[in-house]
Amino acid sequence: MRTMMKVKIPTASGNEAIKNGSLPEIMGKALAALNAEAAYFTSEDGMRTALIFFDMADSSDIPPAAEPFFMGLDAKITFAPVMNADEMSAGIGKAMDGA
Repeated sequence: MRTMMKVKIPTASGNEAIKNGSLPEIMGKALAALNAEAAYFTSEDGMRTALIFFDMADSSDIPPAAEPFFMGLDAKITFAPVMNADEMSAGIGKAMDGA
């Protein structure tokens, strides 16, 4: 299932990770391990925030996806299932068939 993982990095731990060089290393390894479809970076609630889109085959994929960010960056993590436009169109068609 296509999943969005939101990674919110507190300012202090993000600053330290930038200073010691671990932020790009943690992010790069995690994106490669997830085989991320896309990743976008912004700020939210005053924190550096990454929106990472990847295929989650099983709920047991949550710990290996999240732990590098928990352990290395003291991040706050949320997961949400997401769809692309084709999937949304197909889903609406299914919903209308049942209406």
